[in-house]
Amino acid sequence: MTENRVRKTDLPAQSMLHSRRTPGDFLDCYSVASPLPPRQAAEIIVDFPGWARVLVALRNVVTAPFGLMADGPDSADKLGLFPVETEPENEIIAGFNDRHLNFRVSVLSEAGSVYLATWVQPNNIGGRLYLAAIMPFHIMIARNALARVAQFAEPPSDGLPRT
Repeated sequence: MTENRVRKTDLPAQSMLHSRRTPGDFLDCYSVASPLPPRQAAEIIVDFPGWARVLVALRNVVTAPFGLMADGPDSADKLGLFPVETEPENEIIAGFNDRHLNFRVSVLSEAGSVYLATWVQPNNIGGRLYLAAIMPFHIMIARNALARVAQFAEPPSDGLPRT
């Protein structure tokens, strides 16, 4: 059985997300053992469980009066709500800029691990307050997402192929 423990870690140096980082920005990263390629892992990550969908819906109701985007901008290639920005061989980066903050998520596959990183650049005090308010939920969702990636990478206990 593969070790499927999600751990907080540094984002590998070759991630393209590092090029966005400036002083005052937020960047976190979690990883888990998994052989999945970035696109497949990202599709699992954005397939939120019911409790996370409820949190996102609540976020949309609370932030609507402030003019924040609920669904992200239109794009031919999206992962959940997030437009894909770039997809080199071992990493996919998605996200968008909004009034209160700019953010991107990176899903990087390297050496048998999948890394999920979030970069946030607050644009104003509203962005900083928003980031502080959602942080506990962000951590829960990120850790749960990678646990699901690890679980998907495990062979099914009944020996039947996954659908």
